[in-house]
Amino acid sequence: MSTHDYVIRPVRESDLPAFRHLRTLAGPGFTSLQADDAALEARIAKSAATFAADISEPGADQRYLLVLEHRATKTLAGVAGVKACVGDVPPFYNFRVLRIAQSSAAANRRFDMEVLILVNEFTGCTEVGSLFVKPEHRVGGVGRMLAQARYMLMATAPQRFSPSVVSELRGVVDADGKSPFWEHLGRHFFKMSFPEADTMSAVTDNQFILDLMPKYPIYADLLPQEARDVIGKCHAAGEGALKLLQWEGFRYENVVDIFDGGPLVTAPRDSIRTFRESRRMSLKRGDGGGVRALVANPSISGFRCVAADVAVRDGAARVGGEVFDALGLEDGATALVWCNEDAR
Repeated sequence: MSTHDYVIRPVRESDLPAFRHLRTLAGPGFTSLQADDAALEARIAKSAATFAADISEPGADQRYLLVLEHRATKTLAGVAGVKACVGDVPPFYNFRVLRIAQSSAAANRRFDMEVLILVNEFTGCTEVGSLFVKPEHRVGGVGRMLAQARYMLMATAPQRFSPSVVSELRGVVDADGKSPFWEHLGRHFFKMSFPEADTMSAVTDNQFILDLMPKYPIYADLLPQEARDVIGKCHAAGEGALKLLQWEGFRYENVVDIFDGGPLVTAPRDSIRTFRESRRMSLKRGDGGGVRALVANPSISGFRCVAADVAVRDGAARVGGEVFDALGLEDGATALVWCNEDAR
C-alpha cells in the first residue's frame, strides 16, 4: 500500500459503524473518539452540515471530520478533524505551566518552581486533532498525508478558520486507561477515573471542569515524581503526530491538557507549512511523473484530497487520469496543489 491508494473526503452518515471500530482501536485518552454512538452520530451530522453551509467566518458550532478511505476496498482507514473555533461552547480548559522564582535573603535561598494555572486563553482558535490511522494502514506516509489534508482544507477557504491554530496531543496513558498525571492530581478533585472524566469531556459542555477543578495555582513540586515526569509529554502513539505538527511549524509553549498532562502546540494559520505552500493551479492530464504532491478539489462541499505524482510546467500541474476521477474534476479545472517549493 502507498499514499496513492487512498482518498480523503468528508465523513458521511454511513461511516458510523466504521467509527465505532476506530473508537475501539484508538483506546483510552483519544477524547474525540470516546463519545457514545448517539454523540458520534450527532458529530457526523454536524460535520456534514458544516461542509454544506455557506460560511464567511469561523463559528463555535462548526466541525469538519475527514476520513481516509482505501480506494480499492472502500474501507475507512483513518480519521482527522478540524474544529473551526474552540473555547466558547464548550470551554477549552488547559493548564499553563509557569516557572516562578522564590528567594529569601534572610535564609540565603533562591530557587525556581513550576506552577500549573487553569486557563481558557485559546478561545476563538481553530483546533486540529482527531488524527488516527488504523495500524495496518500506517505505511508509506499515509499518516502524514491525512494530517496535511487538514491544512489543504483550510487553504481551500481560509475565512472559515481562525488566524491561530492549536492542537492537543494525548498524554501518557497506559493500556488500562490509567494516567499518572490524572491519578495524582485530577482524581483528587473529580473523584472519578480518567476514562470517566475523558468521556464526560467528550460528551458534555465541560461545566463540570469549572465546577470541580481547583481555581488556585498548583505547585508541581507537590506532585509525585511519576506525575511530574509526564507533564508536557505525549503518548508513545502520538509521537509521530507531534513530529508532523512540528514539521508544519507548531510549537509547544508550556500549555498542557488538564486530564493527562499532554502537550498543546500552536501555530499561526498562515505560517503552517502545507497551508503556506499550497497553490491553486490548472490541472492537466499527463503522465504524472515529477514529484510527490497532494492535490485537492478546492471546494469545501466537494472537498477531496489525494496523493499524486505531479509534474509542474508552465503554471499547470500535470497528473494521471485517475486523479481526476478521485477528485471529481475535469481536465483544465482548478485544483489546490501542495508539493516541494523547489519543484515549482
